[in-house]
Amino acid sequence: MSALRLTAAPVFASRTRHRLSLLLKVAAGLVLGCGLLACGGDAGPGPAPGMAPVPPEPTAKVLAPPVLSFTDTGLSVSDGVTRIGAWKVSTLEAWEYSFDMGNTWTRGQGDFFDVQGDGAKSIWVRARDDMGNTSEIVMVRCVLDTMPPAPVQAVVTLQDQSRLVRIGGLEAQGRWEYSLDDQRSWLPGTGDRLALLGNALPVLWVRQVDLAGNLSPAERVNLLDASGATWHEASGNPLQPSLLSLQQSRTVVLHGSVVRGDADYIRWDIPAGHKLQSMRLVHYASADPVAFFALQRAPVFDAGFDVSRMLAYGHMGPPDLLRNVLMDIAQAQLTAGPMTLWFQQTGPQATDYAIELVFQPLE
Repeated sequence: MSALRLTAAPVFASRTRHRLSLLLKVAAGLVLGCGLLACGGDAGPGPAPGMAPVPPEPTAKVLAPPVLSFTDTGLSVSDGVTRIGAWKVSTLEAWEYSFDMGNTWTRGQGDFFDVQGDGAKSIWVRARDDMGNTSEIVMVRCVLDTMPPAPVQAVVTLQDQSRLVRIGGLEAQGRWEYSLDDQRSWLPGTGDRLALLGNALPVLWVRQVDLAGNLSPAERVNLLDASGATWHEASGNPLQPSLLSLQQSRTVVLHGSVVRGDADYIRWDIPAGHKLQSMRLVHYASADPVAFFALQRAPVFDAGFDVSRMLAYGHMGPPDLLRNVLMDIAQAQLTAGPMTLWFQQTGPQATDYAIELVFQPLE
């Protein structure tokens, strides 16, 4: 019996130590797993039993503000005055706009909205999405003016051989235009009067353009007066040209009808402190598309065919309409002093023409 006890004691101790070692390993594993969970580590696939997953915090979406554009019909492209109330909206998101500084908002449709009612406008526009996110507000201003101005007051007076049309009734910052072809095209006027000399154009039309670009009804001015002194056939003598009276006009129209053998010679004097800004063909009616002009800086046209004595010369016809033939001439040659124009058609077809002169004060 004693021998058996001596043998059993070591065996029992060995088994006890083995079980204790296993328990310590299991406990260590549980501690390590809990530590990994507490530190956010990967403690195995999926959440621990009995623990619900925590959803991430939602992140607000940043929306780009829309880009706005409109048609500025005013005196400049940046004065904010227009007669057209449509605004274009460029954005990749939905958008909305407000006319009362954000107190109320209207959902936008398509890519534009209309401003209505004349007067100054304050406009707010922003992008938005279905989650309620909005962009920064784009704030713009404009002045809407859709009312046409009153017709101009055109008063015609006669002086020497010229006809003077005085322009009145313009709104503040309004301007005026004139037409020589029954309103098919319009030319800008300068100053407050228009002087005309010639015998080709029976009717002149004038109208007002206000700050927003609205047009007044056109006013008709009768120029045809075959028995009067202002229905003037220009001189055919280069040494005795017709004299144009500027009458303080900054815009002047010379008009005539020429054919082979019938040249027009017209003289004018550039006032002191002024320059001849431009000389343009503004009307041409003929089956022959080529006429001829020359300009001499002298009180008569005695250059003959010597082009070295001419300030400018060349063919003139439909391709030259609205071209300033003085563009490449030095300003010093276009200041105070006399000038004489020669205009002629060398073919057998009658040619009606009109040449516009614009004078400007020296800067």
